[in-house]
Amino acid sequence: MHIRRSNERGYADHGWLRSYHTFSFANYVDPNHMGFRALRVINEDRVTGGQGFGAHPHRDMEIISYVLEGEMEHRDNMGNGEVMRPGDVQRMSAGTGVLHSEFNHSKENGLHFLQIWIEPAKRGITPSYEQKAFPTAERQGQWRLVASQDGREGSVSVNQDVNLYAGLFDAGEQATAPPSRYAWLHVVKGTVDVNGETLSAGDAAAFQPHETFSVTGGQTAEVLLFDLA
Repeated sequence: MHIRRSNERGYADHGWLRSYHTFSFANYVDPNHMGFRALRVINEDRVTGGQGFGAHPHRDMEIISYVLEGEMEHRDNMGNGEVMRPGDVQRMSAGTGVLHSEFNHSKENGLHFLQIWIEPAKRGITPSYEQKAFPTAERQGQWRLVASQDGREGSVSVNQDVNLYAGLFDAGEQATAPPSRYAWLHVVKGTVDVNGETLSAGDAAAFQPHETFSVTGGQTAEVLLFDLA
């Protein structure tokens, strides 16, 4: 188990946006942390009320958004316009090219969300968009599949051989990780015990295919688990 602590991440403060970068992104470059398998970006963003990212392009990337607090408004040139709230998972396959914007839907309250980039299995595909809600009850004390290559179990579909699970763990709640190849575990909120190590919000741990692990809730925790080829 290789641990990546929250305070080791890159950080950028743009006033309206404060962002932590688990992997190299924009002006933060760390040759030792360029990504993990197909997982390329995990940015933890906080956006002040009424602010956001104006229309900008992407191509050949699978982009997943996961809201922690507040509401995020999404618009794109495919005609999609949605508001995301905690428990929602949004997937955008940029493919041959897409133009989109993301804004804090509230003028007063802050927005706290994760933006995740995954390298695609195939380039040059037709851009597409998908958003689904995953109720708390489906994630409490267990792993809920929220994204997968084939969209099984009601998850959003992603153009890569990856399974993304989300779990909520109160104190003492335990769940063994589902079978995985390479695994990246990212603590979103609270604290958890992972194989005897305490991981807090923003911390992450990487596992090789032969390693097994389980997660036990400490303080009320929210965790994402990536199973990667």
